[in-house]
Amino acid sequence: MHTAAGEPSPERHEIYDEDGVIRADYVARIGAAIADRDILLLKEHVASLHESELGDLIESLQPEQRHALVRLLGDDFDYTALTEVDEAIRREIVDDLPNEKVAEGLEDLDSDDAVYILEDLDEQDQEDILAKLPFTERIRLRRSLDYPEDTAGRRMQTEFVAVPPFWSVGQTIDYMREEDNLPDSFAQIFVIDPTFRLLGAVDLDRILRSKREVKIETIMHETSLPIPAEMDQEEAAQLVEQYDLLSAAVVDQNDRLVGVLTIDDVVDMIQEEAEEDIKRLGGVGDEELSDDVAATVRSRFPWLMVNLGTAVLASMVIGLFDATIQQMVALAVLMPIVASMGGNAGTQTLTVTVRALATRDLDIYNATRIVRREFMVGFINGILFAFVVGLLAYAWFGSAQLGFVIAAAMVINMIAAGLVGILLPLALDKLNVDPAIASAVFVTTVTDVVGFFAFLSLAGWWFGLI
Repeated sequence: MHTAAGEPSPERHEIYDEDGVIRADYVARIGAAIADRDILLLKEHVASLHESELGDLIESLQPEQRHALVRLLGDDFDYTALTEVDEAIRREIVDDLPNEKVAEGLEDLDSDDAVYILEDLDEQDQEDILAKLPFTERIRLRRSLDYPEDTAGRRMQTEFVAVPPFWSVGQTIDYMREEDNLPDSFAQIFVIDPTFRLLGAVDLDRILRSKREVKIETIMHETSLPIPAEMDQEEAAQLVEQYDLLSAAVVDQNDRLVGVLTIDDVVDMIQEEAEEDIKRLGGVGDEELSDDVAATVRSRFPWLMVNLGTAVLASMVIGLFDATIQQMVALAVLMPIVASMGGNAGTQTLTVTVRALATRDLDIYNATRIVRREFMVGFINGILFAFVVGLLAYAWFGSAQLGFVIAAAMVINMIAAGLVGILLPLALDKLNVDPAIASAVFVTTVTDVVGFFAFLSLAGWWFGLI
């Protein structure tokens, strides 16, 4: 019915253009089929899509079309596609469906995908849907949902293959052939004791190359990187990425095997964390592209209010020199240049620093060297742009002294920008505060204040205006 995981549909060229964007004519054709309630066409051209393709299609449709598409497809709708769309769209679709239908759809999903859909729902709806699932599936999902959000335990897949160490290779192969409730795909078989404590793992290729009578304990290897279920998903993803693992065992506090993180989960987690950092740098929280006006306003307003406060602070600095500016209007014309250049330079350093902290490339061992580097980069860039801006000021206002003053202020602010761009996120990280949380607002505030103060105070002193 659906394409195998990881395989695009045969009609990919009909769905996407050469830039990988979903084709408008394809969306229009599906929209017309929905309007005509052409179930046969929808089942032929939509039900066979890969979940990521179906997710792209759903996001391209109008809200009323999405609901109609799900209802028309019925049992042929692949609920895995809901993990590929924005949270707002996912909740909108699920809220429109009876809990009985949602429960039926979740039964066919891997546990990690089912949890991804359930975790966004209200607690009452969660409980109602879980109560309609088979006992074993209900227990698995409850266990995952009990772990904190954004942890390995919440993201893990609870379907895995585990055998005792005294089994032979032949017994293990026969078990995999006869057991119906195995994961759709897996690369490792885990080895456990009677209490489910993790002992090791065996790669499938090792099993296939071993004789049937060989004991599992003789060919297994210790899992050197079992991931605690309480570990933050970003740290877990970094471990899997660092050691090039296809999958990793997840264990509870007693080292008992409770799940597995697969490479597709890790890719999703890395992408999710990267998107989160980008959004936080811009101060937009968890905003999604599909959010309505009210949700978008709520997401952006707090940090815009913070930005207003920082802007007032910069204006207060300017207010200290109002008499100076009145006596020399050229200062008002030129001072935004100093602040703007410092803000951009600080944001450049901040972006590189936040990403380096997220990937653990920046630590206590190289922090001092990187701080020195950013100081020198700020100094050299300051000298270069001081020369350019000094000449500009001279050509504009015919004053070499004014050119010298703005050049000196430019050097000071570029150095300050480089230092605050790295020291601020380092300090926040040391305090266990996410350095991506709107650091750009504070960096630009510092560069504005330093830039205005340096330029106006130097000008006032040099020209005897203060």
